[in-house]
Amino acid sequence: MSSYNKQVGGKHYKKYKIQPAEFIMQNNIPWSEGEAIVHIIRHKDKAGKEDLEKAKHYIDIIIEKNYSDNHEPKEMTQANWLKGYNKWKTNK
Repeated sequence: MSSYNKQVGGKHYKKYKIQPAEFIMQNNIPWSEGEAIVHIIRHKDKAGKEDLEKAKHYIDIIIEKNYSDNHEPKEMTQANWLKGYNKWKTNK
């Protein structure tokens, strides 16, 4: 059984033909954009308005990261995120 066919903690993604995580990973979607997608698609089945507020927050992060006058555009790839996460985990 593929990990994409399994969901831990609810059923809010099971109704989709493709799991959001698989879609995000297969399309190399950056982390913040992926989080926005996840919160938008699950809002009716999980946390309602709170999920939409979280999606807005991630969209604000994307705008600040990519379109702010005082920031150079930076791409957060899954590989970069994983590298940072592993560094953080090691330093805990």
